[in-house]
Amino acid sequence: MTYKVAALYRFVPVADVETHVEALKALSDTYDMCGTLLVAPEGINGTIASSNGGCDAALDYLEKHFEIFRGEVKFSEASRRPFLRYKVRPKKEIVTLRQPQADPTKQVGTYVVPEDWNNLIADPDVLLIDTRNDYETKIGIFEGAIDPKIKVFTEFVDYVRQNLDPEKHKKVAMFCTGGIRCEKASSFMLAEGFKEVYHLKGGILKYLEDIPVEQSKWNGECFVFDRRVGVAHGLEEGEARLCHGCRATLMSNDLMSDKYEFGVTCPHCFDSLDEKEIAARRMRHIQYIKMKNSA
Repeated sequence: MTYKVAALYRFVPVADVETHVEALKALSDTYDMCGTLLVAPEGINGTIASSNGGCDAALDYLEKHFEIFRGEVKFSEASRRPFLRYKVRPKKEIVTLRQPQADPTKQVGTYVVPEDWNNLIADPDVLLIDTRNDYETKIGIFEGAIDPKIKVFTEFVDYVRQNLDPEKHKKVAMFCTGGIRCEKASSFMLAEGFKEVYHLKGGILKYLEDIPVEQSKWNGECFVFDRRVGVAHGLEEGEARLCHGCRATLMSNDLMSDKYEFGVTCPHCFDSLDEKEIAARRMRHIQYIKMKNSA
């Protein structure tokens, strides 16, 4: 069975959040839906999947009420159900930064389409920054990019204030998975006094979709927040996997380790566990498999 996957967002004023949350939840009464949608006063964000037309139904609703296609909508496919459940949640922010001055509905950096991205980042005066979390950057990153090694997006604020200077760093280019974090990050940096702030329109996913491998400046895979874990050029499903014990991102060398046990341990957590903890993880994994098979 093939699942259509839609990754989407748009910063747009949303009134009566709860009404839209309930309407979007109700789609699961008709369609085989999975994934997550976030609805906040500042906009819509999420990744959803369906095997029988649910993505199209959700997008029809979002287009009617919020003109979602004026934002970012990217499609891909999954060979298996990519999310366990379907969730629609009201939120204060669709991307949590806790900086009220970072308002993409008022100001954002300059969008750069994938076709122009390579030329921009080849400029020696441009500082290239990855705005993703450290577990995402582990499996792939642009050549020459700075990895701030943040654990959560809110730490980006401290990174900028402690490491960057508007007078010294005249041109800053940023990227993230689908573009949404960069909209918030670029709005924040403009508010902090940076003058030339650029971000990759559509994010890494759009770049991997549009730019041929032989022209690419991307190394590795792009982390995605579903069971595929990583995607490569053409948005083909990659080789990266997750340790279900510690949530570390695993590549082929990790999977070949004697310390890797599917659903239980990996080289990143094995040495920190005793036999009792490993046994508890095995039991938890068995229970998860039973729940999954009965869903």
